[in-house]
Amino acid sequence: MLTVLASVDGVVRKESSIDPAWLAPDSPVTFWADLSKPTSEEARLLRSLFHFHELAVEDALSQSHHPKVESYGAFLYVILHGIAFEAAKHRFATRDTDFFVGPHYCARNEHVLEDGPAGLLHRIVDTMVDNYLPEIEKLADRLEHIEHRVFDDPRDNLVRPILSLKRDVASMRRVLLPQRDVIGRLARREFSVITEQLSYRFRDVYDQMVRLTDESMLFHDRLSSLLDAHVTSISTRLNQVMKVLTVIATIFMPLTVLTGMWGMNVPLPAFPGGDEMQFWWIVALMAVTTGSMLWLFRLRRWM
Repeated sequence: MLTVLASVDGVVRKESSIDPAWLAPDSPVTFWADLSKPTSEEARLLRSLFHFHELAVEDALSQSHHPKVESYGAFLYVILHGIAFEAAKHRFATRDTDFFVGPHYCARNEHVLEDGPAGLLHRIVDTMVDNYLPEIEKLADRLEHIEHRVFDDPRDNLVRPILSLKRDVASMRRVLLPQRDVIGRLARREFSVITEQLSYRFRDVYDQMVRLTDESMLFHDRLSSLLDAHVTSISTRLNQVMKVLTVIATIFMPLTVLTGMWGMNVPLPAFPGGDEMQFWWIVALMAVTTGSMLWLFRLRRWM
């Protein structure tokens, strides 16, 4: 699907095709060509009409490519990624947006043409970067929710939610880092098509990308610390349980000895008071033994 917008003397109109005369160096026309899922015939326009480099065309027609910016003399080729979070797959899906920027043209997507091709490129890139902020905020909300659960209700097993969110943050970082580098090159005026005034605007976008990238790295560090704290909390609770069970088992060891000895069918020394008092003597001895052990545990701060 090919959409063409042409700007002549500040007036923007939609055209059905591209006039080769628009590509002349002295042409007053600035136009915008948007190719969405181009057919093989439409793709040939990139080679036959625009005379783009074969490698650039191959990259533009591929399904997915790493973000980059390259100069081919007469034009600038830029690849950036739009973003969409797929919750079911726990990843940030990206869609390639390829730009061919020259003195009179710019390829893919649509917008206004008042600032020329490079200005239009800035508007689109700025909009793409703005779309990252809501996704970052969603990650921040999820992280804050898990932090509250870790510290307010440590009995829950939150290892799976923490690792799931950590995987999402890592996916976001893989998208942000290469795009930051591409926008940084545009901001440094490495290419003649980027004017000094536009470079300032690209620096603002670059600063925003840096903030988003730093935010994602901070999320990663917070999640690592959160996972360590949660695992430590689980280990501490396990140690407390094991301590209580050990105390119980230790207390019952002498009680088991006493009940075993006086449960044997052999004559044993009798306590004062006759046969009726033997049971209560054994109960008292067990109580004294238990109390003494508990006092000793408290004295040594074992419980």
